[in-house]
Amino acid sequence: MAGPLAAYYKLPLNRVIVFHDDMELPCGVLRLQEKGGHGCHRGLKSVINHFRGNREFARLRIGIGRPPGQMDPKAFLLQKFNAIARERIDAALPEGVVALRCILFEGLTRTARWFNQEQKYKYIRSETMST
Repeated sequence: MAGPLAAYYKLPLNRVIVFHDDMELPCGVLRLQEKGGHGCHRGLKSVINHFRGNREFARLRIGIGRPPGQMDPKAFLLQKFNAIARERIDAALPEGVVALRCILFEGLTRTARWFNQEQKYKYIRSETMST
């Protein structure tokens, strides 16, 4: 949907930020990225195809964690989140909004540097403080 919308409104790709899930990040951890490939993510691959192969757009990724054990990744993606995952994802969404606001005032590169550092140890800090 992002590709057709950007084309309809004639948005330059440096004004587009795609928000998507990422199994490579821990659940609830956000990461800002200036550009990149699709990393086998079908939705992101579709966006890149709509942008005629251009990958020069920003992404805000939200971690959903890895499937447990030998669980099929497709089944993992289609199931409902457990209570802890839902709590972490719900908490991450307002943090993403803060990052988007910061991009407007500080720019993408500077915001990504600060924001990604803040996110890196997010749950390690809270888990060590509670023990």
